[in-house]
Amino acid sequence: MIKIRFLLLLIVLILGCANRGNPTGGEIDTQPPVVLKSSPENFTTNFNAEEIEIIFDEYVRLSNIQKELIISPPIDPQPLIMPLGSASKVLTISQYDSLKENTTYSFHFGESIEDNNEKNPLSNYRYVFSTGNYIDSLIVKGNVTDAFEREISENINVLLYEVDSLFTDSIIYKEKPKHVAKVIDSTNKFLIQNIKAGKYLVIALEEENKDYTFQSKFDKIGFIQNYIELPKDSTANLKIFKEDALFKIGKPKQKTGRSFTFGYEGKYEPFKIQIINSDTLNYSARLTKEKKSDSLIYWIKTNQKFDSIMFNVYNDKFSDTLKVKIRDKENDSLIIKAGQNNTLKFNENFFIEANLPLDKIDKNKINILNKDSVNVDFKTKLDSIKNQFDFIFQKDEEEEYKIELLPGALIDFYENENDTLSYKVKTRNYNDYGNLRLNLINAKFPMIVELVNPNGEVKYETYVSDEASVDFNNIDSGKYFIRIIFDENNNKSYDPGNFLNRLEPEKVVYYPDEIDVRAGWDLVQEFILK
Repeated sequence: MIKIRFLLLLIVLILGCANRGNPTGGEIDTQPPVVLKSSPENFTTNFNAEEIEIIFDEYVRLSNIQKELIISPPIDPQPLIMPLGSASKVLTISQYDSLKENTTYSFHFGESIEDNNEKNPLSNYRYVFSTGNYIDSLIVKGNVTDAFEREISENINVLLYEVDSLFTDSIIYKEKPKHVAKVIDSTNKFLIQNIKAGKYLVIALEEENKDYTFQSKFDKIGFIQNYIELPKDSTANLKIFKEDALFKIGKPKQKTGRSFTFGYEGKYEPFKIQIINSDTLNYSARLTKEKKSDSLIYWIKTNQKFDSIMFNVYNDKFSDTLKVKIRDKENDSLIIKAGQNNTLKFNENFFIEANLPLDKIDKNKINILNKDSVNVDFKTKLDSIKNQFDFIFQKDEEEEYKIELLPGALIDFYENENDTLSYKVKTRNYNDYGNLRLNLINAKFPMIVELVNPNGEVKYETYVSDEASVDFNNIDSGKYFIRIIFDENNNKSYDPGNFLNRLEPEKVVYYPDEIDVRAGWDLVQEFILK
C-alpha cells in the first residue's frame, strides 16, 4: 500500500511540474552571422595563398552574389566563391589566377552573405589583401544623382581608372576599371577604399549587363570634368545621363505596294529622301511618322512599274544610298478615325488621323454642331508628319459637339475620299479640373516647364521664353512633380551630355515636393530656382 501511495504521489508531482502550454520555439534570431576568423587574415600583405577561407559562427548562404559582390579591381575571370546553392560555415574563394603584383584587392560582399535560417544579412563585409608589402589606404567618396530623373536606380557603380602613360578616354569602352564601388541607392552615396596615390578618371555607370564597360547604347554615364589626384582630391559628385545615340537610318523595308518604312536610331534629325532613278520615274512622294515606333514611312504615287528603287537618304551631316527590291504587295484602303473617343478636354483639339497620308480638306463639307444644333466656327490644321487634321474651335463647359464630315471632306494622297463620318464628343465642367500657376523666382530663360506624374510620365509641358509666371489651366486633378529644363541651346528639347566631348547635360531641376492639383481649385506655387 505504501508503494502504491508513493507511486501516485510521484505521478502527481510529475504532472504538476510539466509545462501545460505550447512550446514557443524560442526567440527569433535577428543577429547577422559573425566572422570568427579568416585564412589568410583579412588585410594580409604579400598575399600568395591559393585559397581564402572565411569561417562564420553559423551556417551561411550566398544570396544574389552576382549582383552584390564587387571585386575591386576586377579579376578576370572572376574567382570561384563557395558555397553555391547550399549552406556552410565556411566561405571559400579560389581560382584567382590573374592577380597583379603590388596591388590591393577588395572583395565587397554587399548584402550577399546571410544566415541560413532567418536570412539575416551580414551587411557590407569586405575582405582585403595586397600582393605587395602594404595595403593602399586612400579613399574617394561622393554621391550620384540622375541628371534628368528624380531618383536613381539601384544598379549604379562608380568606376575609377588610373591615368597613366597608356591611358586614353576610350578605355571606358573596352577595359575594366582599377576600382569599383556600388552606390547605395537609399543615400545616393558611394565610397571607394584602399586606393593608392595617383591620378584617376572617375565615372558612374548604370549598366544593363554589368561588365564594367560603357555601352553607350544601353548604359547611363556620369563624369566630372577633371581627373582627381589622390591624396589631394577625395570627393566626386556625379550626375548620370543617357547619351543620345548617333542618328542612324536603317535599311528601308517595303510596307505596302506603294510605301516603305525607314527605321532610325538615336535622336531624330530631319532628313530628306530622294529616288535616284527619278529621271525615268514620274512620281510624287510624302513622308509620315509611324506612331508606335522610331520609323518614317515614305509614300510613293506613280503609275509606273519597277523592279527596284534606289533611295538617297541625306541631310547636311550624312548621305547614304539604299536599295530596295520591289515585291508585289497589296495597297491599304483609307481608314479614318478620331483621336478622342468621348470626352474632349479644354486644352486639346479634336483631331482625325488616317492610315494613308491625308492631303486636302474641304471645310464646306464639314459641320460642327453644339447640343442646340448651332453651327460652331472652326479652323483646321494639318500636321503632315503626324498625319492628322486638327479641328480648332472654342469649347464651352458641359457642352456636346457633333462633328459631321460629308463624303469628299477629306482627300488622301492617293485621291481616296472619305465616306460619311460622324463623331460626338462632350466637354466637362471647369470645376472638374484644376488650375496651377507657377511663380518662378530667379528664372533663367528659355526653359521647358513640365508636370510629371509619379510614374515619370510627362502629362503637361510648356515652353517659357520670358514669363516668370506660368499657367497650367484646366488640367486633370492629381499628384505632380514640377520639372524645369534650362534650354541652353534654344532647341526646345532636353539635351543630354556626351562623355568623349566632355559635354555636360542641360541643367534640370525639380520642385522639392510633390504638388497636389485638386479639381475646382486654383493652386499658386512659388518655385525658387537656384
